[in-house]
Amino acid sequence: MSQAATIELSHETPTPHWSLAKRVAFRFCFLYFGLYCFYTQISSALISIPNMELGDPSAHWPMRQIVFWIAAHLFHAKLPLVYTGSGSGDKTFDWVMTFFLLVFSVVATALWSTLDRRRDNYVTLHKWFRLFMRFALASQMIGYGIDKLVPLQMPYPYLTRLLEPFGNFSPMGVLWQSVGASPAFEIYVGSAETLAGILLIFPRLTMLGALIALCDMTHVFMLNMTYDVPVKVFSFHLMLMALFLLAPDFQRLLNFLLRDRAAAPPARPELFKTLRASRIAFAVQVVFGLWMIGSSLYGARSSWHTYGGGRPKSVLYGIWNIDELSIDGQIRSPLVTDYDRFRRAVFDFQDRMAFQRMDETFASYGAAINTSNNALALTKFTDKNWKANFTFQRTAADQLTLDGQMDNHKMHMQMHLVDRNKFLLVNRGFNWIQEFPFNR
Repeated sequence: MSQAATIELSHETPTPHWSLAKRVAFRFCFLYFGLYCFYTQISSALISIPNMELGDPSAHWPMRQIVFWIAAHLFHAKLPLVYTGSGSGDKTFDWVMTFFLLVFSVVATALWSTLDRRRDNYVTLHKWFRLFMRFALASQMIGYGIDKLVPLQMPYPYLTRLLEPFGNFSPMGVLWQSVGASPAFEIYVGSAETLAGILLIFPRLTMLGALIALCDMTHVFMLNMTYDVPVKVFSFHLMLMALFLLAPDFQRLLNFLLRDRAAAPPARPELFKTLRASRIAFAVQVVFGLWMIGSSLYGARSSWHTYGGGRPKSVLYGIWNIDELSIDGQIRSPLVTDYDRFRRAVFDFQDRMAFQRMDETFASYGAAINTSNNALALTKFTDKNWKANFTFQRTAADQLTLDGQMDNHKMHMQMHLVDRNKFLLVNRGFNWIQEFPFNR
């Protein structure tokens, strides 16, 4: 072993004295953020393995039982609570769990401070916990960033969305479709989030990564608050995690940004005392960071081919205007008051389709298409016993005929294909020169 590998790092400084407020603050942050990361998707992201479902840690004993008890006895919530599989991060369960973690951390901090009141500092524990927090935040920035970079999180508006009246959109729907309709903007946002995550992998770039992450998550949090996106609790915590990582550099940032003073180099201890051990630790961090990036890219690739732009499309893909529809031999005129008269048929995904009614609402169905005998079988998502069967004839590329049984009625439909490229949202594109604003 070389002499350089065994000597202590020359810039190691004597351990400082921490004020009482700093010690108490660190104890609370250690407990609260540690528990929050463990009981949310962050822990799953840190140990994610492609094609392996780790589940929601908050759904298991004892957290689920604790949250249910608090919700029923303290907040008088009706049980059972929705606690998994909903896609929302602002469920009653999430708010109550956050309340419990906050109260528990306050009580545990008080107990810890009483039992450990003589300790002068937590330098060693802080440097390891800071390492954990770097990668906890990096995992989310990389994961969400790559989902936008592909782009996946806000996919380009599906065919049914092109037909739906703007007034029927929820605030979240407006945000999702607006961002999805501009893949370049979504990629830009994803690049910023991914950059923050990559910078957080490297110890010397932590401050810059945390600053970019704070800007990114402040933007995301404001969108969640103003467009009613149910990730408010989680995005707020990611902001707090970025602030925790920036806390040791607050004084240096104030000196540089506001006081017009020189910012001294940070006096931050290395993970290990020897140069070789520190280099190995750095290499491990980089490898782990690359693993997180690779895992996110693998998941994004799979999702791109499942529901993103690379997904398989229906063999009848398109928006079909129903020119003529008859039920039990009776032709139904296209009256807006006729709820049973369909206006359009929409085929987008391989395994589903939708009919648009005359009042512009949609009836969605599972769809199985057999091209060998031109058969179309429909199922309802809410009723497994319901079925409808059709045969289809495509006499021309833009002509389609359906004949079959639906709701015990004989149905016949003649349709023509709508040119998707005629939608202004699709064909407008980007223009360097505009003599007048094109705001339609």
